[in-house]
Amino acid sequence: MLLYTCDQIVPTQNRILVFNNPDEVRNHDWPSAEKEYINLSLDNNQKIIHLNRFIQCDILVVADSTKKDSALLEEWRVLGYDIHEIACRNKWEEMVLVDFTGSPTATEAFAEGIALSNYQFLKYFTKQDEKKHSFQRMGVFQGDPSLVRRINTRVHAVNIARDLVNEPVSYLNAPQLSEDLSNLCHENGLAVEVLDKTQIESLRMGGLLAVNRGSIDPPRFIIMSWEPENPVNQAPLVLVGKGITFDTGGLSIKPTPGSMDEMKCDMAGAAAVAGTLFAIAGLNLPVRTIGLIPATDNRPDGNAYAPGDVIRMHNNTTVEVLNCDAEGRLILADALSYAAKYKPELVIDLATLTGSAMVTLGSQAAAIMGTAPDDTFGTLISAGFSVHERLVRFPLWDDYAKLLESEIADVKNIGSRYAGAITAGKFLERFTDFPWIHIDIAGTAFLSSRESYRGIGGTGTGIRLLLEFITKYYQL
Repeated sequence: MLLYTCDQIVPTQNRILVFNNPDEVRNHDWPSAEKEYINLSLDNNQKIIHLNRFIQCDILVVADSTKKDSALLEEWRVLGYDIHEIACRNKWEEMVLVDFTGSPTATEAFAEGIALSNYQFLKYFTKQDEKKHSFQRMGVFQGDPSLVRRINTRVHAVNIARDLVNEPVSYLNAPQLSEDLSNLCHENGLAVEVLDKTQIESLRMGGLLAVNRGSIDPPRFIIMSWEPENPVNQAPLVLVGKGITFDTGGLSIKPTPGSMDEMKCDMAGAAAVAGTLFAIAGLNLPVRTIGLIPATDNRPDGNAYAPGDVIRMHNNTTVEVLNCDAEGRLILADALSYAAKYKPELVIDLATLTGSAMVTLGSQAAAIMGTAPDDTFGTLISAGFSVHERLVRFPLWDDYAKLLESEIADVKNIGSRYAGAITAGKFLERFTDFPWIHIDIAGTAFLSSRESYRGIGGTGTGIRLLLEFITKYYQL
């Protein structure tokens, strides 16, 4: 869906009028017949009031004035979803947003909620036109062009990630992912390098190669980079995304219902990194940024890696494999140790890494942990509340490292039954010697039932979070 600015409203155009509180609505200049209806609706605590004038409709929207700060912004996004539902139910193609709040942040959250709600993944429907939403355009009356551009770019980036996550492995294997991301980079001025299996072997990325052994498709290691003029950071920000295009669990095979059947989403970290780089370039942010994506699927072929195997990683660490379904940390570990070559200021990885994080936090938040300074964590957590992609920090105490001690190698790839998200993070920590944050998005990346503007299926989580973080962290 496209947002645009406009300075005039055609008398027949449907409008969305947004207000801070009920008093602002009551004090607006309404015709007497409508005023009585509006006051009655407000007395009944209605947040959305529909005025049908036959040739044109007005939708009045008022937020819950008891909510503040990040809770109020999320209220506006959810109201945006409700308005989108009304527009589609009435087969409207276009509306104009008229803001009476005087708050650019409220307007932005509301418009973003509408735009994100319009996402659909229709590629595999035979009759796509019958499924497609009628609502496709929204004007912002006397809107700030930079705000509209920011929303359009951010929503487009999220939808790119959603498309990638929703693609089945029958289309999106590792080579196809690298091709799609290369095309994306060429569209938006990003540099891209794709390493094939021979090059990955030369780098001795034993984790990525081991996970790939059971696949019929070769692995890829994708490097995306944004080098702006006059960057605010000389040492780059490095983003690492887990790119498991489908996870069967390998020889530690998953059960199908509620588990393997949704594992096309196991590259949501890669999608988040790609979408974030796309948006950074689209907004021309002056931040040197590198994206690293190790990509393969994880299948139980006769040549697949097996429990009990010992593999040697990119940084020469040996790993005893005790569970082939703990593969994401193996490919991420190679990418994290590779990131050291950039002498980064900060490295953030995103991964659908553990069921443990999902069991603990559900779809309401992602788990974070790492070695970055506390104020960096604070900035990231604050960004998460601002965009309602909330984060909960887990500890990385030394006690947890004992759970990963191996009798035959430097480390094993799983801990005990307990604290699985933390021991996964503790495993990754061994492959970092720079400020680092790990984000486990297992519960937030893919939804099996619709959740307001986040939709169903791939959510594109992480992109809005990282863009908000980058803005705050680099004071843009």
